[in-house]
Amino acid sequence: MDRRSFLKTGTIGAWGVAGQAMGNSENLVLSQPTPTEIEGPFYPVVVQKDKDFDLTKVRGRTAKALGEHITIHGSIFDTEGNPVEDATVDLWQANAAGRYSHPHDSNPAPADDNFQGWAIVQSGQEGGFRFKSVLPGIYPVGGGWSRPPHVHFKVTKKGYIELITQMYFPGHALNRVDRLLQRKSKVEQKLMIAEKSTDKPNTFYYRIIIEKA
Repeated sequence: MDRRSFLKTGTIGAWGVAGQAMGNSENLVLSQPTPTEIEGPFYPVVVQKDKDFDLTKVRGRTAKALGEHITIHGSIFDTEGNPVEDATVDLWQANAAGRYSHPHDSNPAPADDNFQGWAIVQSGQEGGFRFKSVLPGIYPVGGGWSRPPHVHFKVTKKGYIELITQMYFPGHALNRVDRLLQRKSKVEQKLMIAEKSTDKPNTFYYRIIIEKA
């Protein structure tokens, strides 16, 4: 199935709980599970030994990935505000040109052999996690739709409901017209957009909230 067909059919299904007004208290926002999102057609399928936290380089290569290098750190919590340690955080994204390292990605944008593209990390003390990457490029889906930069997440731990979601970057113009993000309520959108650090360049924070099974 190509990118256009997958995303068109993927947007038809259920889209989570109904939206709530942005005037709701911050406590309500922080206790609401991170909204789910489609996995997308480009979850990695090629065997890859190097899945560590640094996506800007590939083991055995000296060159680094092209594009704007960024750091993303975050925390995993449950809906009661408790940090979730030892959760598996599985993440993947397009390279700086907007192309995935996937055999079915037909995007003519150039591949980057020095970009890892996929990482699996564990949440540590206080539910924290961190990884280095590049700012994902935008890519065309079809019908005049281009996807804004985003990172896919799959978070799992025994005793919790698996979460698949997408993290967006603050202030990007395409966020306002993205057909996936704009299907969410304003509160849900807030939960899916990372916060940019005010004192550390190219650093973003993303809080993920998962539910107990």
